[in-house]
Amino acid sequence: MDMEEGSNPRQKCDEMGVEHLATLERLRQNQRQDYLKGAVTGSVQATDRLMKELRDIYRSESFKNKMYQIELINDSLYEWNVRLMAVDPDSPLSHDLQMLKEKEGKDCILLNMLFKDTYPFEPPFVRVVHPIISGGYVLVGGAICMELLTKQGWSSAYTVEAVIMQISATLVKGKARIQFGPTKVCTQGQYSLARAQQSFKSLVQIHEKNGWFTPPKEDG
Repeated sequence: MDMEEGSNPRQKCDEMGVEHLATLERLRQNQRQDYLKGAVTGSVQATDRLMKELRDIYRSESFKNKMYQIELINDSLYEWNVRLMAVDPDSPLSHDLQMLKEKEGKDCILLNMLFKDTYPFEPPFVRVVHPIISGGYVLVGGAICMELLTKQGWSSAYTVEAVIMQISATLVKGKARIQFGPTKVCTQGQYSLARAQQSFKSLVQIHEKNGWFTPPKEDG
């Protein structure tokens, strides 16, 4: 049962907007239909948490200010596309995003987030889909080298928005740059899920053996 179904509709509309309220209602209806058909996907725990995350994002100032956008793939709570629309304006990456818009008509860094039915006790798998990026702790295939995205570094207290904002900060801190034109990384100009998963698996194995570098607190 959604704890907020009895909340004041006008207040919720003011907080989220009609479109996002409609999305939440559609998701609730889909969940009911799946339950009646015996075709439930995921887990009750993960679904409830992801619904809460989605509501919180729709209310978030960062989301309303278009720092990022989200899209649920096929209305699934378990796969999100996240569009990073803005990063530190003083960073080279921000300049690259402007160039990307001028050259290719695209104005974001597209991330894909996959959630398991064990969420929030396991992290989502996050990868860059587009554009091709060098630096910024982005691995071959588009996976991202961040301890918090591993089982070892993850905490169930982390919110989806906090993860998104941390990725944005990590890209800037790692001096990420967008690669324009043909690259050795991927001749088709796009990463793949399989390559991202493989490179991330290798990364985790290396760090499990050797440990993670922890920067000074003032560095984040």
